[in-house]
Amino acid sequence: MAVKVFIKRHIKEGKVDDAYKLLNKIRSKAMNQPGYISGETLVNHYDYRSITVISTWQSVEDWIGWEESENRAANESELENLLEEPTKFEIYDLGLSPKS
Repeated sequence: MAVKVFIKRHIKEGKVDDAYKLLNKIRSKAMNQPGYISGETLVNHYDYRSITVISTWQSVEDWIGWEESENRAANESELENLLEEPTKFEIYDLGLSPKS
């Protein structure tokens, strides 16, 4: 079952340009991962430093494979230094819940 992963971040003042460069690099790498479908970046209308990336994957296992990959970890670690607080992740199933 396909999943959407909501990745919420709040960037430090003065670090937005650096963060967006890393986010683009991370997305570029994600696009080559098994199960990746799409991604989009939402910027809070009232706070440009608050962003949400919505990433769509064919399965939660595909997402976990990317989330746990060394390829992602190196860039994610660098990105965390540009954030005011830790990244928050939420995973949503598309359609009916598998537990219903």
